[in-house]
Amino acid sequence: MEGEIEDILTGFGRDTEYHFARGLRAYVGRVARAVGVGFESCSLDPHVPASGYVALEGPGRDLALIWHEVHGWSAVAEPADGGAPQVLAYLGGTDVVPPPHAVARFAARMPAVGSSRPPVFRAPGRHEDLVGLLPVTGPEGLLRASSPPW
Repeated sequence: MEGEIEDILTGFGRDTEYHFARGLRAYVGRVARAVGVGFESCSLDPHVPASGYVALEGPGRDLALIWHEVHGWSAVAEPADGGAPQVLAYLGGTDVVPPPHAVARFAARMPAVGSSRPPVFRAPGRHEDLVGLLPVTGPEGLLRASSPPW
């Protein structure tokens, strides 16, 4: 019984999915700013598998960046007929949550850079493993001391 009470007290006030969704929103918003668009160009799906979407502005075909909790960032072309987006390249690298400036460099150099093979950074789910990699938590939007410096 004592261990149960300790577990309940340790976990009290920690809503992992809430903090994950807030952190993902802040992260995708920072990526959007880094590529020169506003948050109105973004959408999020914090469920398993989590993803984020940033529509890019520019001439020619419709392009977007998509973040996936397993594969990280990819650049996609969206067909005019509304079909499924076509992956142009994956950012790759070593981090499923790279700094926004790295994502912006990837987007600026598309389609000349990136990999055609999706990297596998992690299994979907267990969002508590990602919370510490994301920039904010809490309703006040204050940065945690452990937030990434970017």
